[in-house]
Amino acid sequence: MNQLTNTFKALSDETRLRMIMVLHVEKLCVCELSGILEISQPRISQNLAKLRDMGLVVDERMEKYVYYSIKRENQLLKKLIQIIEEDDNHKEQLSLDRERLKAKAAFTKQSCSTDIP
Repeated sequence: MNQLTNTFKALSDETRLRMIMVLHVEKLCVCELSGILEISQPRISQNLAKLRDMGLVVDERMEKYVYYSIKRENQLLKKLIQIIEEDDNHKEQLSLDRERLKAKAAFTKQSCSTDIP
């Protein structure tokens, strides 16, 4: 029952729901998520920490970035994602997020650069 409660708590927030839906498509770093969702990096990081603590996302370090993806073993989450994708009430926002996902490279170069000019 705890997993069910945590999952619904996480998905009750629009930002976390959008993050889950984008991370379902592919793994992303904080700066990519920030650009795609047009939300500040600190807010993205706070929500990712909650999602990770709830067991809904996992992180993986690759070179200088940490990438996040949904926890594929979570069957409840996978079923809920499927239901959400089939619901026409959310299609417009999800489509916008997925369109911006196609331009993720621009967000990485723009926001994640550690080079000092």
